[in-house]
Amino acid sequence: MNKITPFLWFDGRAEEAANLYVSLFENSRILHVSRYGDAGPGPAGSAMLVKFELDGRPFIGLNGGPKYKFTEAVSFTIHCKTQAEVDKFWDALTEDGEESQCGWLKDKFGLSWQVIPECLGRLMGDPDPKRAGRVMQAMLQMKKMDIAALEAAHAQA
Repeated sequence: MNKITPFLWFDGRAEEAANLYVSLFENSRILHVSRYGDAGPGPAGSAMLVKFELDGRPFIGLNGGPKYKFTEAVSFTIHCKTQAEVDKFWDALTEDGEESQCGWLKDKFGLSWQVIPECLGRLMGDPDPKRAGRVMQAMLQMKKMDIAALEAAHAQA
């Protein structure tokens, strides 16, 4: 059993969010849905707690009502090997959500994600400060990460 499990507070959309997330990540599944009964406080039959796994990691979603909202202070990072992976996650998670800068986005539930190519750390960590700086400048101009553009900035003479 994992000692730490992310617990996400939703306003009535925990089951919808969990279903979206498990559809995007391999090795993911809904484990259990606990539903409100007649005593509430949510509508009878609606999801109260949704236990799910994303890429084998446990999560819990709670339909706790409108009291708390997600902020960018907490986000999940998705490390992508290819541009196709970046595009897949970016497109799915920005649908009805909002794009931000440098690979950051908010999905339609308000949860923040970073969709980042695995090569970014290597390119930005280049010991040549000019090359690393060009990569940083290229990244600052992007919303969705573009691996070819980052590598081109790195390779400039």
